[in-house]
Amino acid sequence: MKVVLFYHSLVSDWNHGNAHFLRGVATELITRGHEVTIYEPTDSWSRENLVQEHGESPIAEFHQRYPNLRSTRYRLEELDLSEALAGADLVIVHEWNEHELVRRVGKHRKEHGGYRLFFHDTHHRAITSPAQMQGYDLSNYDGVLAYGEGLRKIYVQRDWARRAWTWHEAADTRVFQPLPRGDFDGDLVWIGNWGDEERSAELQEFLIEPVAALGLSAKVFGVRYPDTARELLRRAGIEYSGWLPNYRAPELFARYRMTVHVPRRPYVEALPGIPTIRPFEALGCGIPLICSPWDDAEGLFTPGKDFVIARNADEMKKHMRALLEDKQMARELSEHGLRTIQQRHTCAHRVDELLSIYEEVNT
Repeated sequence: MKVVLFYHSLVSDWNHGNAHFLRGVATELITRGHEVTIYEPTDSWSRENLVQEHGESPIAEFHQRYPNLRSTRYRLEELDLSEALAGADLVIVHEWNEHELVRRVGKHRKEHGGYRLFFHDTHHRAITSPAQMQGYDLSNYDGVLAYGEGLRKIYVQRDWARRAWTWHEAADTRVFQPLPRGDFDGDLVWIGNWGDEERSAELQEFLIEPVAALGLSAKVFGVRYPDTARELLRRAGIEYSGWLPNYRAPELFARYRMTVHVPRRPYVEALPGIPTIRPFEALGCGIPLICSPWDDAEGLFTPGKDFVIARNADEMKKHMRALLEDKQMARELSEHGLRTIQQRHTCAHRVDELLSIYEEVNT
């Protein structure tokens, strides 16, 4: 089967957490013998910011880490869809693309047919920027792949798409797997971007303040941290280390005793059941995980066994102390979480689901 994927960026994960899952799905499809072609715009925001800050070397390193993944860069005004989509069986357009691209691919499908076409949504903009999402013309798409049931319902209830399926993210366990744990570099590592003030208060309550109160050795990775945020980290004794290539996260998780997950406010308040990619990453690497409050409305995990939940800063401090002092608790938590990922939430599982959806539409 020939699969054509339109991504915001394959090669850059700068402020682009979805890159983990998108790369994992492409890798899994290729491993199964499918022909996969990936397109990304020449001027993608993520890639431009990455190159501006770090030059071209991260792009070269990406290709070393993912030798089987390649993308074709294009300018929208020059993109020949007849050439790009020739012989395609399955086409997926990710939501972080221009409205015009989404419209043009749909128009091509209407005029030429021959393939199944899906829009893939992995963001909260349906809640926070509904006018922007409503602007996508999905009239000629077979449907939407939404990364949470709550998001799927929005597309159906608002009549934005013909059909919609829930298609959660998952861990690329070829990359995100436990590495040997020797001497630790510190107590806690957190990987995540600041950005957009969507969880500033939560990060202070569930990360910065508990670490400072307990005097933990901690390091933070991510981008778009304003000077005020960096100053908060400095005062708390937390080392800020900037952008981290996504595929290096397992190396970090192996050198720290625990991590935390602090979901953004739109997911907690309006889209329960969507954990985003971070818990999949942590659990896939076998590091003990503490989460700030979020409702696992779709039963993806078993809170209390895969990870523990802290409802406030005091509970966060209590859980952090426990994981540092009780090695058996930490081991049982990490082992249970890893099993859950391996049994239910890998990119192989999601590709099985994707192909099942494809067959459903074809019947």
